[in-house]
Amino acid sequence: MVLFVLFITVTIFFLSQAMGVYLGYEPGGFGIVGLAFIISGLMSLGSYYYSDKIVLAISQAFATGRDPDHAVICVTTGILQKLDRTELEGVLAHEISHIVNYDIRLMSIVSILVGTVALMADWFFRMRWYGGGDRDRDKGQLGAILMLLGIIFAILSPIIARLIQLAISRRREFMADAGSVSITRQPTGLISALNKISADHEPLEAANKATAHLYIVNPFKDKVRSGARWFSGLFNTHPPLEERIVVLSKMV
Repeated sequence: MVLFVLFITVTIFFLSQAMGVYLGYEPGGFGIVGLAFIISGLMSLGSYYYSDKIVLAISQAFATGRDPDHAVICVTTGILQKLDRTELEGVLAHEISHIVNYDIRLMSIVSILVGTVALMADWFFRMRWYGGGDRDRDKGQLGAILMLLGIIFAILSPIIARLIQLAISRRREFMADAGSVSITRQPTGLISALNKISADHEPLEAANKATAHLYIVNPFKDKVRSGARWFSGLFNTHPPLEERIVVLSKMV
């Protein structure tokens, strides 16, 4: 998280400098970065305090909420029908661990940081698109360098930030699995549940990309082509089920 914040800070600095040069300001300071933080923060504030109600209205499944006092856990009717009591205990303990570990709060902070970078990059490209290239003239060598760095960061930083966000999400899944074992005192229930879920290929119609990270497994696991699993794995919200099962098996 510390490295992520540093990356976001450096990215926003160079984007704001490039935007300042483009608008005719002297390089120095963070320019309009404060405005970007305010806008992205306000957009995330409502979802932070009302995430449980918003998510339930969208999908009606999984755990959500900013802390243990403002959290809910819901399960799909399908999982109730297909899992036995021990398996269901393992799944619910996994979701309880997400709440106890304040994962929703953590991912909300990460989402604000990622959203700020995306917002800055979007502003940068919009200014260049609508303003044309005439303003790039007479900026001097420093201005030209800042503009080039701004373009590079505007292209790459949202992708890198998103990859870091997903990597954090995958690590928290391993942590929640360990928390499930700590609560139930046995990993066999969760292992069996994951095996059943991995063998189930029925599509989950309520799932979408915005809520995929909240499920016990990636709801789009069957849409990944075998030849592109490594690359697509970088954009997954969950680690591979096989890896989770291997780690849990070592806890037996």
